[in-house]
Amino acid sequence: MLKLHDRSGAAKPARWLRLGLETYVTLPLFTVLLLGAIWAFTFHFIGIERELAAKGAADSVRELVDTYEAQVARNLGGIDQSLKVIAYAAERKGAADALAELNEHGLLPSALVFAISIADAQGRVVARSPVARPVSVAGQPYFKQHQDTPGQSILVGATMRDAASGDARLHFSRRLEDGAGQFAGVAVIEVDPAYFTSGYERRRQGEQGVLALVGNDGVVRALRVGDKVSWGQQLDLRAEVGASLANSWDGVARYTMARPLHGFALTALAGLSEREQLAVFERRRVASLWEAAVASTVLLLLAGLLWVWIWQGAMARRRIRNAQETYAAASEASMDAFFVLRAVRDRRGMVTDFDIADANGRAEALSGLTREQLKAMTLCGWLPQVRVSGKFETLAHIAQVGGVYQEEQRNGMPQLHANWLHWQVVGVDGGVVAIVRDISERKLAEERIVHMAHHDSLTGLPNRSLIADRLQQAILHGERNGLEVAVAFIDLDSFKVVNDGLGHTAGDQLLTEVAGRMVGCVRRHDTVGRFGGDEFVLVLPEQRDSAGALMLLLEKIREAVIRPVVLGGQPVQVSCSIGVAIYPRDGRDADTLLMNADAAMYRAKDTGKNNVQFYTQEMNATLEDKLDLMDGLRTALAQEQFRLQYQPKVNLDTGLVFGVEALLRWQHPVRGMIAPDQFIPLAEESGAIVSIGEWVLLTACRQARAWQLAGLTPVTVSVNVSARQFDDARLVMRVQRALERSGLAARWLELEVTESLIMRDMQQAIDKMRELKAMGISLSIDDFGTGYSSLAALKTFPISSLKIDKSFVRDLDVNSDDQAIARAIISLSHQLQLRVIAEGVETVQQRSFLQQSGCDDMQGYLFSRPVAPELIRAMLEAQAEAAG
Repeated sequence: MLKLHDRSGAAKPARWLRLGLETYVTLPLFTVLLLGAIWAFTFHFIGIERELAAKGAADSVRELVDTYEAQVARNLGGIDQSLKVIAYAAERKGAADALAELNEHGLLPSALVFAISIADAQGRVVARSPVARPVSVAGQPYFKQHQDTPGQSILVGATMRDAASGDARLHFSRRLEDGAGQFAGVAVIEVDPAYFTSGYERRRQGEQGVLALVGNDGVVRALRVGDKVSWGQQLDLRAEVGASLANSWDGVARYTMARPLHGFALTALAGLSEREQLAVFERRRVASLWEAAVASTVLLLLAGLLWVWIWQGAMARRRIRNAQETYAAASEASMDAFFVLRAVRDRRGMVTDFDIADANGRAEALSGLTREQLKAMTLCGWLPQVRVSGKFETLAHIAQVGGVYQEEQRNGMPQLHANWLHWQVVGVDGGVVAIVRDISERKLAEERIVHMAHHDSLTGLPNRSLIADRLQQAILHGERNGLEVAVAFIDLDSFKVVNDGLGHTAGDQLLTEVAGRMVGCVRRHDTVGRFGGDEFVLVLPEQRDSAGALMLLLEKIREAVIRPVVLGGQPVQVSCSIGVAIYPRDGRDADTLLMNADAAMYRAKDTGKNNVQFYTQEMNATLEDKLDLMDGLRTALAQEQFRLQYQPKVNLDTGLVFGVEALLRWQHPVRGMIAPDQFIPLAEESGAIVSIGEWVLLTACRQARAWQLAGLTPVTVSVNVSARQFDDARLVMRVQRALERSGLAARWLELEVTESLIMRDMQQAIDKMRELKAMGISLSIDDFGTGYSSLAALKTFPISSLKIDKSFVRDLDVNSDDQAIARAIISLSHQLQLRVIAEGVETVQQRSFLQQSGCDDMQGYLFSRPVAPELIRAMLEAQAEAAG
């Protein structure tokens, strides 16, 4: 009986356990747990979605403001550049003629968008485009500010009604100055404030987005919300910018962001409406709540498997929807055309065609068809050329085995509106995705770059690199076939006289005409190239030991060159000196042949010019010497063979040293000290002058800083800038780096440039000089009087001093012409508020004359030769002791 009782007592827990596992017991509990989980997950998902939507809105605003900032900066940069051109023209030609001249040359911005005006010093508008009734701007704030404030920086005024047209205009203005630096009026560009918000895209920014241009004073220049443009509001940017905030001007909550515009007292502001940006989220939130409610109802009614099935179906649909939305967003934002192709297979499973399942907006633009039209076609029905070109086989292979395939090719299918296409094919389940990009512009740019890299921009002839390549090819061809190759180096005689006398435009016309004549004299497979300046090179392959025929050709070219050329209605005649080297007799490589032909050309110049000289061995000594020096230059900097000496600059009134000029010396291990005039031209020719010049600049700055750290009175160190250095696009960066590495303040550095260097491309030179001037560096024109600069050009140079060339100082005590030139330079410099320093002063009489004529400073052997830095330190110490 005891055993029976124990068995029945043990059965009760088991029965209750089985009862607890029954569906009608467990289902309500399980359903409640699942129901709670459903709603907890739904609210958690909604919270995550809101965070993601807010982050996406913030990212969109950041992208929008970056785009808007770049657009506005580009527009402002164009306006600023136009103002500079107008101001320059007004100061050079006068206000009345400036706009007409600029319009004639196509330099004025469009009158449909911009109103340009020039006012004189009294505020009267003396020129305007487009033409309007005359008004006065003397009472305008920007006029008064320019009138009271020296300097020519751009000023952005508040948006106001234009006095002439009555329309709202945003005013950009620059101060005009006369030759004495006095206020001469203003140049103004006016533009509708809506111009700066024209990039508003309703598809992207909705109906409540905002684009605004706000001054640093907080006054709105232009503000666009939807289609409405306004201005003049007072905004506190710190209060308006950030995560979703209600904006002060209309109370709409927006995500806003601002970007200050470098160089302008303006800030670009962009914003997106919180309601519009979160509209998708709100729809998803409502949909999620409804789905949870439906699922809960189904769970309560059906429970178990039915609930699981519904839940899995919902999750599957959600994943598909997210994937579709992600694909749609990515493809629509892409610069590439997307074609989703579904494979059409036969009974054996082979791909016979592709259905176009989907395409993006870029695909519509590339094809000229709508998405619906594309989806109604097959690939081969739309592009039958893919079967002929082999493209279909590639697509079918990728669809079968997967992988990625890409290539660039010239487009041969007229249905695609592009000249060049980049194809990328990616295998996906059931077909492929073809990603196609129009690369026509890039290919065109590459072709232009290749042409520009190998041809002279003025004459269109092959440049140095292409000449060297064709000469090398001619040498290889001659070596294979036992033929000679002639290389002729041609230099125009007296070209500098024409260029300086009639101007660079006439010089360019002369070079173009001469180049055309040379091309007309040679064979089709000969090469006429421009080596640089007024130097040309002929590559004449397939010579067959016929010196007479070669000489006849060269004489024909010489006679063609010497024929008069009419420039500006005036006949001009130049001759040419020709040097010839023959492969393989005079050299077996391109460099040697060019050097020997160059040496022969200089022999032609030495023998009276206007003749032809063939290279001979006796010219080799000079060439070998030149080659030896050029070879040494390659290692001189690395082996620390260069030295800097410093020549003091002295004030003529006080006799005190106020600066030094850094002068480069080459201590050759074999030749000893080599004069600069022997190796500097070779460094220029080889391009080594850039790295050498950078070393000189850094070393001089470090030495000047070392003197200061030693407690000596600071002096200005002057460094000469060569033509090759000045043409270097990174010159300003190199100077900035030298100052930073040495710790020298910019005001103690002076750069000396020659007149002839500036006059080669005056506008470009002035722009670069202004960049250096803005850094605080002083600029001086070296060898003044030898570069043929005009007075009109001189007044535009941002310089602080002129240096009288030593050729005018050498005979000051005996030559009345040199005395007159020196007085003229001194007088001219003082009228332009420039200091004058005379170089090469060697006698007391020269110093006395310069001092009596009002010259400020001097430099020369009379005071000191160029010396080592230790001697300069001793001079400064002695000078300090004498003063103390």
